[in-house]
Parts: sequence; structure tokens; C-alpha cells
Amino acid sequence: MSRFDHNFSMNTGDAIAYVQEKLPGFFGGAPLVCSEIGDGNINYIYRVAAANGSRSLIVKHAEPTTRTTGSATSTDRNRIEAKILGLERELSPANVPEIYLYDPVMCCVVMQDIGDHENLRYALIAHETFPTLAEDLAHFMAETLMRTSDLILAPAQKKAWTGEFINPDMCAITERLVFTDPFKDPRGRNRLFPPNAEFLQKELYEDPALHLEAGKLKLIFQTKAQALIHGDLHSGSVFVRPGSTMVLDPEFAYYGPIGYDVGNVMAHFVFAWANAQVTMPDPAARRAFQTWVEETMTATLDRFVEKSAAILQADCTDPMFASEAFIRWFLADVLQDTAGCAGTELLRRIIGSAKVKDIEGIQEPEARVRAERICVYTAKALILERSARFTAGADYVRAVREAAEKIGEII
Repeated sequence: MSRFDHNFSMNTGDAIAYVQEKLPGFFGGAPLVCSEIGDGNINYIYRVAAANGSRSLIVKHAEPTTRTTGSATSTDRNRIEAKILGLERELSPANVPEIYLYDPVMCCVVMQDIGDHENLRYALIAHETFPTLAEDLAHFMAETLMRTSDLILAPAQKKAWTGEFINPDMCAITERLVFTDPFKDPRGRNRLFPPNAEFLQKELYEDPALHLEAGKLKLIFQTKAQALIHGDLHSGSVFVRPGSTMVLDPEFAYYGPIGYDVGNVMAHFVFAWANAQVTMPDPAARRAFQTWVEETMTATLDRFVEKSAAILQADCTDPMFASEAFIRWFLADVLQDTAGCAGTELLRRIIGSAKVKDIEGIQEPEARVRAERICVYTAKALILERSARFTAGADYVRAVREAAEKIGEII
């Protein structure tokens, strides 16, 4: 009888035994080594490799509780992740790793190791640049979002997938952490950086106009089943090397607003820009990196819109949706949601319990205060003015530069 007949907490030795049992031919009997490599809030991730370095794979294990807080959560997230990765690989094969196995008992996903890539978040913190990043992200988002929307997908298939990927537990996390806690903190779990606490309370807790717009965005997230979204598409879920971009970790996937995915991507470019503004002492090096971020931010959004329009014009078969005017209206609506969701992602990472190292890792307190304020002012503009001014990537660049100027930064 298999020892893996129930879900239990694995260690590195268990992960080796698991791979030897479940994929006996993958390593051909070679001695194996294993390391835990995950640093996320939800799952455990192991790299299992031949001792001679010839082959490796990744085991992602979901337990019934989250790894950081121990809160109960459904392990169905790994089933959803495995299926979503398979679908996304069909739609954008160059940007998604191969899945070798999904095990519903141990709640494990075993997949291709992309260890020759590095995590985009850490690469941006190190102020590295990647010439194809914007094109790669725009391609991935356009292909996976447009082709799972009502404008292209057969109605029966779309309705079936809406039910299959409903993902209520993970959506509830987003609804709390992104669309409620930054504005009301009803559970008292926000973590305000003490030197900035008074500013954050005033700007976020005491702004009724902001609360109204955040409430509208929360309702959009709960009700706007536009496409099969990744649900957590930030720099920590993207891995890069020169000429290649790979997307992982869609355990938050469900049918939701397209702008949520696109907005998350845009928000994390703002974090990278703000980090560079306060941590790079050499003005020339800082300007060079920020210029690349600005150009990449602009191209990511603009190319996403261009690619999405081309897909819809070529493959939309519903006569009510196929006109150029309708497609233009549809994408304009997506852009409004994109700006609003970029703003909520920025705010929840500044004031909420799930931080980003781009900002939390800034060692000098005064510099961190400045970076946080750049993000907060940018976020509020994105949320409050989303229907009026954020129609192209360059609008995001202007917003972050205006935020920096507002706190007296030299641009």
C-alpha cells in the first residue's frame, strides 16, 4: 500500500519518496536530492533533482491550512492550478511550464522545473532589465484572457468552466485582503509601517470617496465573470531569463474581471519604480532603470490592448460582439478595471498583512516612507480617476511621476 494515501505534511525526504513512487521513470533510478524553495504564503514547494544535476522537477504541495497563518483553506486550489496551467500552456505555450502530474489525494502538482529562470520580483529589486518582458506579458495575458472570454469561447464551454473554477475560498481571501482590509481593517490585521502610520490612516481609513470606489471595485471582482483570470498575477508569480518569461501559481484562478490580472501586473511595475527611486544612489543608474520600467509598463499595457483587439477581430464569431465599435468599448471597460485594480493591489501591499519585498525590504526607514507614499498617491489616482485618465500605459508613468513630485522627489 502506498504511504501517500492521505494528505500529510511532507519534508524533503518525503518529497523524494513521493517522486520515486509517482514518477518512477523520470529519473531512471538516479540518486535524488531535494530542497524546499517556496517563500509564498499558501503552499509548500520542493525541487527534486538527480544528484548529478541531469534532471529536476518541482513538487507543489497544498495542505488544508495556509503555511503562514495556519488558516483553513480548500486544497481544491491545487486541482484548479493544475488544470489552469494546462489550459494556459495550450493558449500560450512559451510562457507556461509543463505539468507532469496532479495528485488529488496528496494535493500535489508536479511540474517542469524552470530553475534556469529567476523570480521577476527579486530581479526587479536587483534592478535587472529584460528586453522581451513587456511583449511576453502582453502576449500571455491577451491569449489567456481573450480566448477564455464570452467574446470567443463557446457559451456552453464558458458556463461549464465558470462552475468548474469557481474557487470560493481563494476568492474570499482576495475579497478580504485586497478590497476590504486596506480601507476598513475590520479584522485588525493590517501592518502599518510605524513611521508612516498616521499618513496611511488619514489617506486610506479616512477617505469616504476612496471607500466608495473601492466598494465598486469589490463588487466588480465578485460579479464580473469576464474571463478565466490567473487571479494572482504579480511579479512573484513570473519567472524570467533573457528572452523568456514564464508564469506560475494560478491557484487563485476563477472567472473574474480581466482588469484584475492586468492591473496586478501594472501595480508591480510601480513597486519596482518606487524601490529604485529611494534605493539607487547613482542618479544615472537610477534613471536608466526607471526609464526601462516606464517603457516596459507602457508597452505591456499598450501591446496587451493591441494584441487583444487583434485576437477579437480575428476570432470573435458572435455578430453582436464582433464589430470594431463593440471591441473598442469592451477594451475601454477593461482598462477602467485595470486602473482600479492596480490601485487596490498597490494599497493592500503597503498597508495590509501581505507585503512585497520591493517596499518592505527597504532598510532605511525614511526611504521606505517615501516609497510607500509614492505607491499610495499613485494608487489613489488610479482608483479615483480610473474612468477619466488611464487609457494607455503612458498614463501610469505620469501618475507615478506625479506621485513622486508630490512628496518632493527629484525626477
